[in-house]
Amino acid sequence: MIENFQRLSLGHFPTPIEHLKSISAFLGGPQIYIKRDDCTGLATGGNKTRKLEFILADALDKNADLVVTVGAIQSNHARQTAAACAKLGLRCLIILEHRLKGAPEIYNNSGNVFLNKVFGSEMIMCPKDRVVEDYADEIIEERRQSGENPYFIPVGGSNHLGELGYIECFREITKDQNSESFSHIILATGSGGTHAGLIAGKTIFKSDIKVIGVSIKGTKKEQEEKVFQLAINSLEYVRGPSPSKEDVIIIDDFVGPGYAEPTDGMRKALSLMATKEGILLDPVYSGKAFDGLIGLIKSNFFKPSDKVLFLHTGGSAAIPAFEWAFE
Repeated sequence: MIENFQRLSLGHFPTPIEHLKSISAFLGGPQIYIKRDDCTGLATGGNKTRKLEFILADALDKNADLVVTVGAIQSNHARQTAAACAKLGLRCLIILEHRLKGAPEIYNNSGNVFLNKVFGSEMIMCPKDRVVEDYADEIIEERRQSGENPYFIPVGGSNHLGELGYIECFREITKDQNSESFSHIILATGSGGTHAGLIAGKTIFKSDIKVIGVSIKGTKKEQEEKVFQLAINSLEYVRGPSPSKEDVIIIDDFVGPGYAEPTDGMRKALSLMATKEGILLDPVYSGKAFDGLIGLIKSNFFKPSDKVLFLHTGGSAAIPAFEWAFE
């Protein structure tokens, strides 16, 4: 089904699945595995690379000469988009949004922001009193009037094209020799496209694997509706079957004070993964998602016989911007 759509080659696929033996033993719950989408290869890796393979194929097909996208200041999506545009010879404009209140200067200048500069992208800060999508629309129109042909990518690359990448990821998981016994997939859910793509894949491939999203910003109700609508759009686009609302499972107990706001659980989860497995999570997404997985294990959510796959969506490039959060 996915073979019918235009796709570029930007990453290293399939990404590996590894058994987290030390953490599984330490937590004393189900056996935990990790899908290493932090190893996609583009700009230190991450989940957005899968999405960009399909989205930027469309941009090239439409003869775009400028790619415009939006995101939080430490956006992993922005960093991967900047790198992909550099690889393809496209100019990139990133409109960054203030979301973290009272962030120190290092947050605004290091990590992903610094890498955006390295990849040669243009960056504009959205005024704090503006809605970033509206502000982006104005800038895109200005660039169009000046003779450019801009192509807009929504926050997180979360649209029907980006979700094709995670339909493909679900196929990868089900093809893995150990995958038939995975009972659950756990991931961070924010802009919703990665989660929705997995739901679409689960629907297409008629899988019994439960997909659980750990929200990193929205409430359970908000996130369920967002992911479900994105999954509907994705499946309509590929002319697949309709998704079931019951398949969209969200927990929202690990957000903390808000998006990108550090939590004790995130710090402990990041430290545990680093010291037990030598793998770096990130403070905004995978750190909170793994905290959610730990919380589910402690609440006896899983059976000892379950095999749980944690989807690592990348983002460790942002860690230097959060050094203050670990002091």
